Amino acid sequence: MTPLFRKFIGSNWLLFANIVALAVFGVFAIYSACWMREDPELSNKWRYQTLWLLIGLVGYFGASLIDYRWIRRLGLPFYIVSVIVLAYTTFFGTSVYGTRGWLNIGFMLIQPSQITIGAGIIALALALSTMHLVHPVFRNPFMRLLVSGAIMAVPFLLVLKQGDLGSAIVWIPVYGAMILVGNIPLRYFAVIILTATIFLPFAYFFGLKEYQKKRITTQIEMLQGKRVNVLGEAYNAYNALLAIGSGGWRGKGFKNPDTVNHKGFISPHTAINDFIFPVLAEVHGFRGSLLLLGGFLLLLMQCLHVAFYSRDVLGRLLVVGVVGLLFAHIYQNVGMNLLIMPITGIPLPLISFGGTFTVIVLFLLGLVQSVWIHRIEPEPVEARLQVEHLE
Repeated sequence: MTPLFRKFIGSNWLLFANIVALAVFGVFAIYSACWMREDPELSNKWRYQTLWLLIGLVGYFGASLIDYRWIRRLGLPFYIVSVIVLAYTTFFGTSVYGTRGWLNIGFMLIQPSQITIGAGIIALALALSTMHLVHPVFRNPFMRLLVSGAIMAVPFLLVLKQGDLGSAIVWIPVYGAMILVGNIPLRYFAVIILTATIFLPFAYFFGLKEYQKKRITTQIEMLQGKRVNVLGEAYNAYNALLAIGSGGWRGKGFKNPDTVNHKGFISPHTAINDFIFPVLAEVHGFRGSLLLLGGFLLLLMQCLHVAFYSRDVLGRLLVVGVVGLLFAHIYQNVGMNLLIMPITGIPLPLISFGGTFTVIVLFLLGLVQSVWIHRIEPEPVEARLQVEHLE
């Protein structure tokens, strides 16, 4: 038996089955959202998503079968290149729906912000796990917090500059989860939360654009039961709630023409990504939505299980960063459709249409699988030194 085949059969197949089940459900969800469109470019989005999933699975198996320790050498260059591409896109990229966050490479558009957050998770895991070995000064928690904060802040500010508030917000729970596991004392964590809370009003009044402020105020007014303009700023939120509520327990069924989505009250361009959850809730009802959220919960729990059995701090940080990314996307996407969160353009992992994000998510889940596969291999001398220094 070759070492590669031994790794293959030693994979966490429950994790893989969970990923495939969500991905297949996502293709079916995109088909449910776009089959009625007259434009072939829209009605065939589910075919494109299938192609992206196949490409992503290649990256998944490549990342899972190779020891994740490769990021010790390639993680930093990967992060630097991705930030440079992100900066170029911020000032010279293509605008889509008012967000200058896309890079036109001729035959397709890619979203560098999704690539950068994957590279950022790798860079943060590398920094928090090995920084103290570079120089004794980095054994100070404040210095580790300062360096890791800079790694997060650069892409965060660039994405915010693009106007993509949703993708920028994702960095916050990712960074918070990683420093919580990265041997940073809780008192520092508490200070960060209190400082951020103090500056929230300044971020709202001076950092957000008028339409972004309007989304937040509209959400609050709808929660308070006030009268809002359902043909204006409250259009998306109102129709998303209408679709979710009209699905009931059983849903309206597949290819039912009497749906909010079929009648065109949900934009054809967003029904396949940002607002795919209302489409699913309307077609499959509460039981279908509960099944989907249960699948996501199982995926997150399995990832945390992998983190618990990681052989070193580096692997644990990688997995926790991926969990933070997935949770942020799930909570924000579902929450904005239920008025728990303000509406921002953010996809639902493995469900929403999106080539760049799908490939990156599968690649990161491949790293999670790599942490599981290589959990029983002996730790290198570097890893043992890390533990000794931390102690």
